[in-house]
Amino acid sequence: MIRQFLTVALLSLAAFATLSADDKKPNDAGFVSLFDGKTLNGWTGAKDAYKVEEGAIVCVQGTAGNLLTEKEYADFVVRFDFKLTAGANNGLGIRCPNVAKGNLHLDGTELQILDNTAEKYKDLKPYQYHGSVYGIQPAKREHLKPLGEWNSQEVTLQGRKIKIVLNGGTIVDCDLDEVTKNGTMDGAEHPGLKRTTGHLGFLGHGDRVDIRNIRIKDLIAKK
Repeated sequence: MIRQFLTVALLSLAAFATLSADDKKPNDAGFVSLFDGKTLNGWTGAKDAYKVEEGAIVCVQGTAGNLLTEKEYADFVVRFDFKLTAGANNGLGIRCPNVAKGNLHLDGTELQILDNTAEKYKDLKPYQYHGSVYGIQPAKREHLKPLGEWNSQEVTLQGRKIKIVLNGGTIVDCDLDEVTKNGTMDGAEHPGLKRTTGHLGFLGHGDRVDIRNIRIKDLIAKK
């Protein structure tokens, strides 16, 4: 009886071990990882401004630059975790050209990654706080966890519509054409808004931000 029980248990464990990542995490079905947890393979741009530390991509303090995927994406859902330091400023670039240094909030589209609680940011414009489509659409200033804690964010980009969910709460849900029909909030030209595809990446501004569990579901590839 004991031998039979052990046999069944071992078979069950073996079956579990062969499950795919998508089977183990049903909510991640269809997603692929953009980061292997050890190297910057698959990434390009300002790789000297980033390093891998304890399973996370880290924007090196005092450096700046754009770390971008080698592949381009048009419509997608991307999920990632991030942890802020005091006063940290970074950004998630979407539909960006492959530019290691430059203003991708204009030439691409930038979704702000920011420590909303920093005193030095108390007088920012509404479209500059965390999660905002920079210069275009303010995000709700809710759901960001305290400094030092991991946040989870999901961005869905489909056509001209963008939705951003932070720690389970929706902070942006808009149509980019609709919110810019009377011009941009910052009054600047944003040629990047016209792009229909481009690279995804992190736009560092010299502050440490840790990023992990980066995965994407391409909404175009399987159509």
